Amino acid sequence: MNKRDVYITEVALRDGSHAINHSYTIDQVTEVAKALDEAHVPFIEVSHGDGLGGSSLQYGLSTTNEMELISAAVSVCKQADIAVLLLPGIGTVGDLKEAANIGARMARIATHVTEADVSKQHIKVAKELGMETVGFLMMAHMVPTEKLIEQAKLMESYGADTVYVVDSAGALLPHQVKERIRALREALNVNVGFHGHNNLSLAMANTLVAIEEGATRVDGSVRCLGAGAGNTQTEVLVSVLDRMNITTAIDLYKMMDVAEDIVAPILDQPQEITKGSLVLGYAGVYSSFLLHANRAAQKFNLDPRDILIELGKQKVVGGQEDMILDVASDIAQKRMTFST
Repeated sequence: MNKRDVYITEVALRDGSHAINHSYTIDQVTEVAKALDEAHVPFIEVSHGDGLGGSSLQYGLSTTNEMELISAAVSVCKQADIAVLLLPGIGTVGDLKEAANIGARMARIATHVTEADVSKQHIKVAKELGMETVGFLMMAHMVPTEKLIEQAKLMESYGADTVYVVDSAGALLPHQVKERIRALREALNVNVGFHGHNNLSLAMANTLVAIEEGATRVDGSVRCLGAGAGNTQTEVLVSVLDRMNITTAIDLYKMMDVAEDIVAPILDQPQEITKGSLVLGYAGVYSSFLLHANRAAQKFNLDPRDILIELGKQKVVGGQEDMILDVASDIAQKRMTFST
């Protein structure tokens, strides 16, 4: 592997699944993964948007079995490692073993930022399976830095090779990312990573701040294909880092071609900051909630922004998608009461 100052994990084949209703086909994953591999992207994450085992009525049914998608990606990659995301409680140890058995080489174990303790079993199993292991602390904006450090240390103690600060809602501001990454860099002896969302148009700025403070693992999604307003746009990030003389060893022209020629046609519509995705960041709500909130708004004849703002007030977190309908129903009932 070529020398890299920063290792980028491409997440469009996992996080981007949210944006296209988990409808990836084997042909699409094969074509994207092959092109990313040829561009020398070191890690490519593939799974349901909510991780292994996420295909369900609650999180959205996948068009294609994710193990078939992972296997397809593995079959065409000569240098890239295929990564999978797993949220304990959604995915199981059995899912993790099956993914490893078909060739996944990195496990990213994701928990809410206050629940790192539930990652212990899965991190240890991933290590036993010989996988590179990442602790993924989601919704990192919801706790003070001291709490984040406490949780990160737990993941490090379980054997994580890297611990990520995950801005699931795209709600963190640059100074907040700076404080969190610096604190983790000082407290941990393992790699520190950052995963951003672009709901407040800060994914790129926040990623650069994270790198400046010592993060050596960062996420990007080609063509910005991810939940909410998408993630840090990979081909743009590679361009910016190249201008900063920070080596990613990724072929810039090939990344541009992947974005333009292969991924753009997959999108139902261009990934942009809509009023819905903007309010996700403003309210500090999990980015994958947008499609669920839109559906609930249609059902109860509401503005989805009102649902998302209320979800933010109630501090609803990933895994509590069933509460979206409850919140929408409550808002609708209150309005009906006031109007009669």
